[in-house]
Amino acid sequence: MIPAGVVTAGRVTHESGTVDDLAAASPDSQQAAVADLCSVPEIDEAYVLSTCNRVEAYVVSADPVIGRTALSEFFAGVDDDDPLVITDHDDSLTHLLRVAAGLESVVLGEDQIIGQVRTAYEDARAAGGIGTMLEPAVTKAIHVGERARTETEINEGVVSLGSAATRLAGQTLPLEGANALVVGAGEMGQLAARSLADASVDELVVSNRTVSRAEHLLSDIEHDDVRAVPLESLDTLATSADVIVAATGSDEPVVGRQHFVGTDGEDAASTPEDERVVVDLGQPRDVDPAIDALDDVTVYDLDDLETITEETREQRADAAREVEAMIDHEFDLLCEQYKRARADEVIGAMYESAARIKQRELETALSQLEGESFTPAQREVVEAMADALVNQLLAPPTRSLREAAAEDDWSTINTALQLFDPDFGDEDGPSLLERTQAAQRTEAAFEATDDD
Repeated sequence: MIPAGVVTAGRVTHESGTVDDLAAASPDSQQAAVADLCSVPEIDEAYVLSTCNRVEAYVVSADPVIGRTALSEFFAGVDDDDPLVITDHDDSLTHLLRVAAGLESVVLGEDQIIGQVRTAYEDARAAGGIGTMLEPAVTKAIHVGERARTETEINEGVVSLGSAATRLAGQTLPLEGANALVVGAGEMGQLAARSLADASVDELVVSNRTVSRAEHLLSDIEHDDVRAVPLESLDTLATSADVIVAATGSDEPVVGRQHFVGTDGEDAASTPEDERVVVDLGQPRDVDPAIDALDDVTVYDLDDLETITEETREQRADAAREVEAMIDHEFDLLCEQYKRARADEVIGAMYESAARIKQRELETALSQLEGESFTPAQREVVEAMADALVNQLLAPPTRSLREAAAEDDWSTINTALQLFDPDFGDEDGPSLLERTQAAQRTEAAFEATDDD
């Protein structure tokens, strides 16, 4: 089918909103979110990317107004409209390429996002959300992300929120010889644990609801003193940890004030001089913000990571410019791919229509010659001549249609469809001409939106 819709995207990110805004925007699952969006009338495709610092939804519809309405409802849980950014077709596609390349991450060029884009793609496919518009868009984004990391230095230095958390903690207290506790055994927890081990902490403990998962996380980390414990051990572990990095998928804080105070309500640090750092990578929050009010406890969250990542942004500025030029080129290729897809289906319909006429006339002619002594070889010559005539007659309009699609000349394409009358197939469904005309109207509506 011709890609006859436009892409509209909505997002709440670390740049547009707070940690609480992100928590309000986060769906229960990417796959379920895609299914919900696809259930909206006139939404043909959907893709949802939900991470600790962004929730983004992309939809395809014939009318961009329908897409905007669906996205506004999808993000209705965000109390204020300010954190929500909605973009039209070109800006949405360009943004998706930038996300996969790491240009929109908290840590410029971080590697984790490319895997998250892939996972979201698989989730969207499983939910039936990927079609003729989003298939080339998301796969192009993944391709751009891979190129950015192999052909530039965009991912040199601090490459994840986990390593950024370690760098931030290290600015507050010495990490060498410190006791470190990681809460959560997901991908973010793994990155934080690996980064802390590289920082030469004395003891590294990973606490998780499922101990076996925490043990698996530690299996590829080289450190002399590492162990996995259940989440219930926080009551005793938190008081002895110098550094705590929390990165779980919990809906409620898992690290609370009770983990830092004694039964009498006093600070449970062993001495008044003990300095402790807690880095909250959770979204929603894993750490009760009230802990920051305790003496000698410093709490950082995702908003605070902006300070530590600014240095990396400056170091990667040159690489980012290379990636932006790469994105501009790949975006142009994506647009050409959409246009070729439209032209190719029109051309295919034209050839199919011509082939049906050819076959009908050929059978009529051969039936009138039944009395003649035609050999199979002679019959093949006649059929080959008919094929050659069709191909030669259609070669010039084929070139013209491809040029028309490249130039967005839908008048020429509509004329060709009317001349060849390629209205065959499902009588109850829209014809190719009707679908192409819908594509033309959609583009006109999109251009009008851009003008506004």
